[in-house]
Amino acid sequence: MIAGLTTLLACQLAGELLARAFGLPVPGPVVGMVLLFAALMLRRRPVPAGLNTTADGLLANLGLLFVPAGVGVVLYLPLLAREGPAIALAVVGGTLLTIAATGRLAQALLRRFG
Repeated sequence: MIAGLTTLLACQLAGELLARAFGLPVPGPVVGMVLLFAALMLRRRPVPAGLNTTADGLLANLGLLFVPAGVGVVLYLPLLAREGPAIALAVVGGTLLTIAATGRLAQALLRRFG
C-alpha cells in the first residue's frame, strides 16, 4: 500500500512540476494522472497489486474527499444564491453545447469511419 501511495503521489508531483514549469492550463494532478496512465500503458503488464489496493482504498473513501467542497458551498451560500441564475444558465448552456458538440463529432466520425 505504501508503494502504491508513493507511486500516486510521485505522479501527482511530476504532473504539478510539469504544469508549473510549462505554464500548462491544466491542473498538475490531471497531468500526473495522464503520466500514470501512460506509464501503465507502456508497461503492458497488469497493474501492480499495491497500486490497485491503494486505488481501491481511495475510491472506497471517495465521499470524504467531497467534504471540503460541501463546506465551501455552505460557506458561500449567499454568493451562490445571489449569482444562482447566472450559474444555472452557465451550467445548462454548457451542457447543451457539450451535447451538441458531441453529437456533431459522433456524426462526423460515423460518416468517416462508419
